[in-house]
Amino acid sequence: MINTKNLSPKQLSLLTASILSVPVGFGAMLLRPEWELVLITFVVFLAGSYLLILFTLQRFIYRKIKLIYKFIYQTKASKREETYYKYILPQKSIDEVREDVEKWAEQREGEIALLKANEKYRREFLQNLSHELKTPIFALQGYLHTILDTDEGLEEMTHRFLNKANRNVERLVNLVNDLDDISRLESGEQPLYKQNFVVYDLIKEAYESLFLKAHERGIQCLFKKGINENVQVFADKEKIRQVLINLVDNAIKYGRTNGKAIASIYTMDTEHVLVEIGDDGSGIAEEHLPRIFERFYRTDFARSRKIGGSGLGLAICKHIIEAHGQTIHVRSTPDIGTTFGFTLERKKD
Repeated sequence: MINTKNLSPKQLSLLTASILSVPVGFGAMLLRPEWELVLITFVVFLAGSYLLILFTLQRFIYRKIKLIYKFIYQTKASKREETYYKYILPQKSIDEVREDVEKWAEQREGEIALLKANEKYRREFLQNLSHELKTPIFALQGYLHTILDTDEGLEEMTHRFLNKANRNVERLVNLVNDLDDISRLESGEQPLYKQNFVVYDLIKEAYESLFLKAHERGIQCLFKKGINENVQVFADKEKIRQVLINLVDNAIKYGRTNGKAIASIYTMDTEHVLVEIGDDGSGIAEEHLPRIFERFYRTDFARSRKIGGSGLGLAICKHIIEAHGQTIHVRSTPDIGTTFGFTLERKKD
């Protein structure tokens, strides 16, 4: 009995063509019972159907399988690989291809399990690190504040150095707090308390809280003309406030002096609202955009250090939005500006 499980494309084509040719031969014999004509009809139909089926298999099915193999190896094919795809791969049966894909899937499953274990270790490490750093940093900050507030006889240089030390301690405090926020977001220790609220009002509050910083740089915080001020969303209000303050703060820090920060609200469909915060600053180069939400990733080290920040703000924003089951994105063009946008769920009845 023929084993049909491991047939090559040529064998499968021949078997299928033979099965199709038999009833055609019987039909020809019934119409004109001449053995020569029946044999010619059978052979011609067999050859034609064999070539057609083989062409279809190689042209369409194995072409798709070739793409699967290229995806598996994730490389642009070399000459050796092209030879493999052209001559060796078409000789494989579908079952052999399936076995290759299953082996690849098992390998990837192992890699994913290892990545998850490493991610768990990293989360625990960050959580423990932020916890252990809090006590000595807060103690150091308390000592500095006490000296600066009580000792009026400090020399000018000593006072200046103490102020610099205090500013750097404040940066450490912000960094530890941000690390703590990310750790709690990743571990799910910060549950979401969702409610309906008007997103326009929340953006307005973010603008007001950063008014002095915007005023120092001459930046106007505006809303795009024609937006619907009454759109309500269903989300954790305080978490989204944190996202908006972070994005508006970035628009002020990296926007053009005497420029504008503009907020937009779009009703995408019956279920989602898109919120965008844009600036008209120097923008972000295209090669940096895919990594902009990574922890500590900086597009311009000198500028970032001068302006300040822990480098975790956008990572926190991403975690908050993804915790809501939504997405956050960035669009930017050098010398034109940058726009951050995120989606939220519409009001629940």
